[in-house]
Amino acid sequence: MARGATAGEALRHTTQLARRTEELGYRRFWVAEHHNMPAIASSAPAVLLAHLAAHTSTIRLGSGGVMLPNHAPLVVAEQFGTLEALHPGRIDLGIGRAPGTDQVTALALRRTMEGLSAEGFPRELADLMNYFSGAEPGPITAMPGLGQSPAVWLLGSSGFSAQLAGLLGLPFSFAHHFSARNTLPALQLYRQHFRPSRWLERPYAMVAVNVVCADTDERAQWLAGPSSLSFLKLRTGRPEPLATPEEAAAYPYDEAEREFVRQRREGQAMGSPETVGRQLGDLLARTGADELMLTTMVYDVADRMRSFELVAEKVAGGLTRNA
Repeated sequence: MARGATAGEALRHTTQLARRTEELGYRRFWVAEHHNMPAIASSAPAVLLAHLAAHTSTIRLGSGGVMLPNHAPLVVAEQFGTLEALHPGRIDLGIGRAPGTDQVTALALRRTMEGLSAEGFPRELADLMNYFSGAEPGPITAMPGLGQSPAVWLLGSSGFSAQLAGLLGLPFSFAHHFSARNTLPALQLYRQHFRPSRWLERPYAMVAVNVVCADTDERAQWLAGPSSLSFLKLRTGRPEPLATPEEAAAYPYDEAEREFVRQRREGQAMGSPETVGRQLGDLLARTGADELMLTTMVYDVADRMRSFELVAEKVAGGLTRNA
């Protein structure tokens, strides 16, 4: 959320963006789950996805992701089973292991931290998948849910989720936009541990990358300033609504903070269409990703729309992947 904006305004802008990206030919539109963050209005993915599905017609809609430790698996199965029943073939369920918030808020959401453990998360994921498939019949039926499974993805920024996605034969989405240095090792682990499953015969990887595309490199760097400052504030325990580009440019960074921002921007795509095309092409060549998921965090919704328009119209057609 931009400074001074309401949650309603932010959600309406998200709806506008979903409709515009559908018009531009993008294949997916995902929303995340975060709690107790003043700058983010996306705390209820299932509710928001129902709204977005009612205002679009073809684009796939999904969670990037639902943080499973915050929810009982049955609740997630019923919510996304309902979405799939209402909008068959259009729903993606991206599952994450992190709580998407601080531990105090996580406890308020779920009353236990068990799902965060190395043992608890795989067990709860297995329960969720079973509610959709019914492979191991039990006393509880998810309805809707049973036989109405969305496309399930495992999300991650570490080797743990990468290995688990491979072992389960699920598609994997890696958070390159905030863990760029772990991207290649995680994808290697995913492909190394992949086992064919009822869902996939071969590994299928998506890489989420931060993209700010504008008419010039200078304009893109200017627009990217608020995102960098927001991430710095978040990592130092001072989350705030998104600043304006002017406020971000005037912020008195010290040397350590400047280095943090520099590392944050490593491997991302920011610049003119020509620059972004080179950067995304390099990312595809290095990762062999099957898809890229673009995230664009800028202050003004018009600039966000323009970024997606430029990528669709001047960049996407020239991208190729090294398989």
